[in-house]
Order: sequence, then structure tokens, then C-alpha cells
Amino acid sequence: MNGLMCSLWAGEEGQDIAEYAVMLAVILVVVVGTLRLIGSNTNNVFSSVASTLQ
Repeated sequence: MNGLMCSLWAGEEGQDIAEYAVMLAVILVVVVGTLRLIGSNTNNVFSSVASTLQ
């Protein structure tokens, strides 16, 4: 049992998964933030163009 715990503790597969999860979370935060910023600006531009065309 002690050998199993040592091999699980020394394994690096779990670290790789955790690193990928952290990178994915950071990327998602950046993408969502960018979309929210661009989305509001884009809405203002389209509203301005629509008002100009009418």
C-alpha cells in the first residue's frame, strides 16, 4: 500500500492535467472579457449606423 501511494504521489500525469485546466481557465477569462468589451462597442456602432441610415 505504501508503494502505491508513493507511485501516485510521484506521478506527473495529474500535474499536466491541472496545468492544462489552469491554462484553459485563463484563456476562457480573456476570451469572455474581450467578447464583452467588443460586444458593447459593436452594438453601439451598429446602432449608430442604423440611425444614420434612417
